[in-house]
Formats: sequence, structure tokens, C-alpha cells
Amino acid sequence: MQFDPALNDRRSVYKLLTGAVIPRPIGWISTLSEDNIPNLAPFSFFNVVGDDPPHVMFSAARSSGSNKDTLNNVLSTGQFVVNMVTEDIVEQMNKTSEMVAADVNEFELAGLTALESVKIKPFRVKESPITMECELVHHYELENHQYGGAVVIIGKIVMFHIDDDVLLEDFKIDMDHYKPVSRLAGANYSRMGEIFTVKRA
Repeated sequence: MQFDPALNDRRSVYKLLTGAVIPRPIGWISTLSEDNIPNLAPFSFFNVVGDDPPHVMFSAARSSGSNKDTLNNVLSTGQFVVNMVTEDIVEQMNKTSEMVAADVNEFELAGLTALESVKIKPFRVKESPITMECELVHHYELENHQYGGAVVIIGKIVMFHIDDDVLLEDFKIDMDHYKPVSRLAGANYSRMGEIFTVKRA
């Protein structure tokens, strides 16, 4: 079968993408509005961009020409935190995916603890073992869209916070204690499965 995305509706293309590109890490993005209202929302269109200097990216879809609160906050303040999602907090993460009013504090909604960051204003999720304070360096709106498109956000990491429980020697992460969760398609998520090693030639 072949599918020309220009000839298929958005829902079909989304299902093909999210079913084929798996697993995807989840960027749980916390921001602060201009009125100092905390916001927290998960994004599975998320990944690392580079390490010199360290950058991450996430993409925020737009519906009917309107931005999500996260996107508005990042564009107005230039700051955000990436909180990594683990098995212990996946239910709280899911709670923060609900569509709520802009003045709702998702930390309180999901029963999470807000920690002050060191170099930026948005709060971190205390329950997340790995968080990254980020400053916006670039954003790009997808062109020629039919339904609202999306905006790609690239941020520079200015501070890492790693719990001692998940940190090994030589800056390595202990997967047995980290227990990250990744996004699949639909309502499905995955845990870390069997790990195998393939050495580079």
C-alpha cells in the first residue's frame, strides 16, 4: 500500500505516523505564563537535537489556528523545563494531557510538586528523576498546512537535574532505576523491554 499524505485526511496521517515511529520519548513540558500561572503538558513529538551545546526539541500541534498554552508560554517567556516521564508518574502525566482552561495549574490538577528551577522561572516536577531547564533558541512553523499545522520549538539546555538514584559513575543513567516510559500509538505506552547491544563497526 502507498499513501500520499496530500490525499489523506489529518487523522489518517497522524495514525500512520504515530503507529510507525515508535517508541517515542515523552517531553513533559512545564512553562510559566506571563501572569505567572504554571502549565504542564506532555508532548511525544520530542527528542534530543544535539549535545554541543545540548539542545532538545518538541513540536506543538495547532488546532483551528489556535496555540496550546505551552506554546504561547514558551513564545512569550522564552523558557521551559523538560521533565522526563517514568512508570511511577505516568498517570499524573496523562492527567496533565487534559484540555483545561489556561488559568488551571496542572501541577495542582495532577497532584504534583512544583520545584523552583535554578536558571529559569518555570517550575520543575519534583517527582521526575530527570529534568532539564531550557531556553528557547529557535521556533519554526510548519508551512503549507491544512488544519493548523504545528510549531517546532528548539531549546538550549542550561541546567540538568538528575536524581542520585538514577545516576551511575561517568555520567551514565541507571536504566533499572530510571524506568522511562515511551509513547506508542493511541492510548498505548511502553516500558523498557529487553536491551541488546550492537557494537559499531
